[in-house]
Amino acid sequence: MENLVTVATQVAILFALIGVGFVCRMTKLLNDSSVTGLINILLIIVTPCLVIDVFQRPFDPAKMRALSIAFAVSSAAHFIMISLAAAFFRRGDDRTRTVFKCATVFSNAGFMGIPLEQAILGEEGVFFGVVYVVVFNLLMWSWGLAEMGGRINLRMMLVNPGTVGIACGLPLFLLSAELPAALSQPVSMLAGLNTPLAMIVTGYYLAGAKLGSVARSPSAYLSAVLRLVFCPLAIVAALWPFRASLDREMMLALVIPASAPAAAMVTMFASKYGRDVDMAVG
Repeated sequence: MENLVTVATQVAILFALIGVGFVCRMTKLLNDSSVTGLINILLIIVTPCLVIDVFQRPFDPAKMRALSIAFAVSSAAHFIMISLAAAFFRRGDDRTRTVFKCATVFSNAGFMGIPLEQAILGEEGVFFGVVYVVVFNLLMWSWGLAEMGGRINLRMMLVNPGTVGIACGLPLFLLSAELPAALSQPVSMLAGLNTPLAMIVTGYYLAGAKLGSVARSPSAYLSAVLRLVFCPLAIVAALWPFRASLDREMMLALVIPASAPAAAMVTMFASKYGRDVDMAVG
């Protein structure tokens, strides 16, 4: 019951932040140009800082093993969802079809999953949840970018906010090293911008979305069922036989982001590459 209240409180906080973005658009405090700047800050600066910040802890061999399992499970979950998205969304307008595919595959793992993990599981939950975010970023900046129409190359696949964060943060964990305060404090403060900025951007697009078309789209409901029901159940089913030997926090930290709605980054990419933003927001 206590966890249920915690989750409900965190969700209410997220909706309050979305409301701020909604008001900012309605009152013209933000415009498309300024929101594009916020998106760039989120993707290029805040995401790697979030990963680096959570890896500043003493090395633990058991945690390293659990991290490896978390990476394998997160990767498998994403590839299963990619296969389902390819199977279910073959027809229709390309601007909309690609949005549904990406919304099915990619959850709001960083912008919504991380705050929930922190509230329910504390720093341990975030430690494992970041692995899901790293896999998310690897595939978002490769498969997702290609689906949305962006030009992709090997450098973009290997050097993106998620991989930069893990390349900087993982050695800190392996060496039980901490950044000096002059660096760790700014990194931590920037990491703290992850949730509020993302929710404000989501609220901004929600204020301008034509949700009537979303409500009339069978594909939107199918994408939502696959994302919100099938994906978390698949992860629970995969982990259940090994529940006695696996880290409890790790298992919950994977189910939480898998249960989150479609990623805010799907909306950001849809806006950037001329896809159907209304369907991405809905």
